[in-house]
Amino acid sequence: MLSLSLIPSSNVTFSKSSYRNPFKSSLLDPNLVNRTQSHRNPLPFKNPTSIGSAANPISQISKSDFGKISKHPFGFSSRFSSQKPGAATGAPQESNPDGEIEAQKPNKTLKLAIVFGLWYFQNIVFNIYNKRALNIFPYPWLLATFQLFVGSVWMLVLWSLKIQPCPKIDKSFIIALLGPALFHTIGHISACVSFSKVAVSFTHVIKSAEPVFSVIFSSFLGDSYPLKVWLSILPIVFGCSLAAVTEVSFNAQGLWCAMISNFGFVLRNIYSKKSLQSFKEVNGLNLYGFITMLSFLYLFPVAVFVEGSQWVGGYHKAIASIGKPSTFYLWVMLSGIFYHLYNQSSYEALDDISPLTFSVGNTMKRVVVIVATVLVFRNPVKPLNALGSAIAIFGTFLYSQCTFRGIILKQ
Repeated sequence: MLSLSLIPSSNVTFSKSSYRNPFKSSLLDPNLVNRTQSHRNPLPFKNPTSIGSAANPISQISKSDFGKISKHPFGFSSRFSSQKPGAATGAPQESNPDGEIEAQKPNKTLKLAIVFGLWYFQNIVFNIYNKRALNIFPYPWLLATFQLFVGSVWMLVLWSLKIQPCPKIDKSFIIALLGPALFHTIGHISACVSFSKVAVSFTHVIKSAEPVFSVIFSSFLGDSYPLKVWLSILPIVFGCSLAAVTEVSFNAQGLWCAMISNFGFVLRNIYSKKSLQSFKEVNGLNLYGFITMLSFLYLFPVAVFVEGSQWVGGYHKAIASIGKPSTFYLWVMLSGIFYHLYNQSSYEALDDISPLTFSVGNTMKRVVVIVATVLVFRNPVKPLNALGSAIAIFGTFLYSQCTFRGIILKQ
């Protein structure tokens, strides 16, 4: 603790707060942060040495201590506290910022481990119970709509209880969000239809080809990529093709829906970047919440039109096949809750780590989900199918390395 006694007889101290800044960087406009960091005064007074003209001399501030203070201009707090004799007399105290950093590293590592663990676990739970529900109730349009409904209610609860701050939005924000929400809806319903037609592991292998769509569509829109990025997508194409040819549960509709899901999510990301650049004050979790609500409004009427007439008969068949209605309700509810939770955890992870680390983590998450679902559902996997899946996922890893290293070099 670095303390500064302005008047020896006073109990009022200025100290570097040990409380961490509660605002994440994602909640702030990066340009505003840069301007603030470059123009802020290191202390609330311009000339600290001018106070020495008072009758009582102040404590001496070394250059190293002054540097520590200037890095935390908002870390001073005025409070009554008991002081050590040395602090009361103005004697300099030793501070070890390196020790503080070293102490914070294990805490940050532990936090990231928890976030990644929750992200992976929630994704596995979603995929398992989503597939179980679809096996006895093969109506993905209703299930996908319900999952968006649960996410919408979840965000409304977080905002109403002020657990998550709700940003102020206007009509322009909603208009800018219409395109990304539409493509998110296409990506989500297509993936859910694919899950209903083929094994979960096969859908995830095909969804690992998302970088291929990203490079192709971005190139059409004017972006350019180095040769190594184009080379990195070749193993993705080859691996997905090999996995599709050797897939035991192959279904053409399941394959095409997984491909359309990639198409939807890639366009969502591209149009989010283009249309939402002026709304940086909305953080990732809130942005996903608004997208979820708009997607629900998009999907619900279409779901009623596509398969609404079959829901009642399908429900009775599902209850007859499983025996206990409570089990079916539990599976559907868990699929909706954990669909939103794993997306929420992914945004929280992205707030705390670099995009490269997030991309690597996302690649490994797909591996974990594939292995977990194969073990749970005991899907037969041929050696060539496993080889194709591994090649496709490895290609995704190479793509993430090449892409983000290129971004770092440009910066």
